[in-house]
Amino acid sequence: MRTGRILFTCFALFAFCAPMTSGTAFSQTVTLENFKNPDGEQFPKGWDGSRSTITAREAYAIHRQGDAAFLKGKGANQRVYTKNVDWDPRTHPILKWRWRLHVVPEKAEFLAAVFANLDTDLLFIPVSTKYVWSGTKPKGSVTDGGMFGAAEVVVRSGVQPVGEWVEEEVNAYRDFKEIHQHEPAERAWGISLQSGPGVEIDFGSIEVRAE
Repeated sequence: MRTGRILFTCFALFAFCAPMTSGTAFSQTVTLENFKNPDGEQFPKGWDGSRSTITAREAYAIHRQGDAAFLKGKGANQRVYTKNVDWDPRTHPILKWRWRLHVVPEKAEFLAAVFANLDTDLLFIPVSTKYVWSGTKPKGSVTDGGMFGAAEVVVRSGVQPVGEWVEEEVNAYRDFKEIHQHEPAERAWGISLQSGPGVEIDFGSIEVRAE
């Protein structure tokens, strides 16, 4: 009887501790940012400006609408970023976010972008894929970023809809390999957001999930 209990206990521990290859562990969604943790100036904690933190705080601020929180970009001339993300693009390749356009200057080309920064180069500069909402470029357009720029992928084209949340979903892992021609790091460097000149746009929660 005692031997049977020991064998049962060992089996139960093995079943509990054995790594899952499918199901909950690999279908779960991970929230990278929900903008529910502002600092005293309503700027997201752990974020910074690509050029100046002072001017970034003037251009980006967290707002709330009911239970939802979002980051509003207004009159920005730079992007904001965070490195505090726990994202393995191999297990969670799908990047998902939502954004809501409010104000667009006439003939604006660049409206907004979400950057997936999945690696760094030898100079520790982020290697990024820039997912763009463009006012003029056709959806699906891909532009090489050159030596130091981010490769650009247009995921939405045109200046509509205005005032409505729209969702985007991309396979950031697959795009990275196809565009940059190598595997990303085991943990992403971070994410960045940018609103275009004169554009007012809201960024909602940002998530990753298994394919």
